[in-house]
Amino acid sequence: MKRNIAIGLIAGFISGFFATGGGMILVPSFLYLLKLEDKVARATSVVCILPMVVVSGIFYYKNNYIDWRMGILCAIGGIIGGYIGAKLLRKLDAKYFKIAFIFFLIYTSIKFLI
Repeated sequence: MKRNIAIGLIAGFISGFFATGGGMILVPSFLYLLKLEDKVARATSVVCILPMVVVSGIFYYKNNYIDWRMGILCAIGGIIGGYIGAKLLRKLDAKYFKIAFIFFLIYTSIKFLI
């Protein structure tokens, strides 16, 4: 129980501080620390991320940091992409998710450095 709360605390901090989805912390933590099955770990992280996003979003809203036009347009794309991603989750082997996630992290890390 304490481990679950600690994982949530770290993911929430990362989500609020870096404005990222806490899934970058949650999914690996669920997989390797809590030993959840791959698809269960991913789905559970989505449920955990929603409250983090709401709390962070309220803070950003109160400080007038939100570009609403861009946010709404990206949200529309995110809804469509989230649907497609969830459908693919049911069909693809976990190995492919891990490989794709590794490439995504490497790509975004390089982009942040350049």
